[in-house]
Amino acid sequence: MTSTPITWFEIGTDRPEEVRGFYAELFGWSFAVEDPAGGGSYQTTTAGQPAGIGGGLRLLPEGAPGYAILYAEVTDVAQTCRRAEAAGGTVLTPPGTTPNGLTRARLRDPSGNLLGVFSPPATT
Repeated sequence: MTSTPITWFEIGTDRPEEVRGFYAELFGWSFAVEDPAGGGSYQTTTAGQPAGIGGGLRLLPEGAPGYAILYAEVTDVAQTCRRAEAAGGTVLTPPGTTPNGLTRARLRDPSGNLLGVFSPPATT
């Protein structure tokens, strides 16, 4: 039996200042802009590391529904997507690779919950 760790989370919101303030007050989290496109649409937090996992805050268009999603780190994102579909899930966002080499996809489990999977960039 293998273990697939949850190593990242993402919170989507159209009210980033309010959400950042909430998590700062509640947990002491701080956020840093990590948006290579320069629009400030993605911010990361260490969220209590080293004991906890890191995460991000994604800026959504005004009025878009917020969400929270957990990401499992996997070896092969495409294979995991095929396995998810075979197990009754749905691939919402097919595997894609970011400019820094991270590969990710978004899934929905049979009861409708969001789940993300990713493989980190290859190290050289």
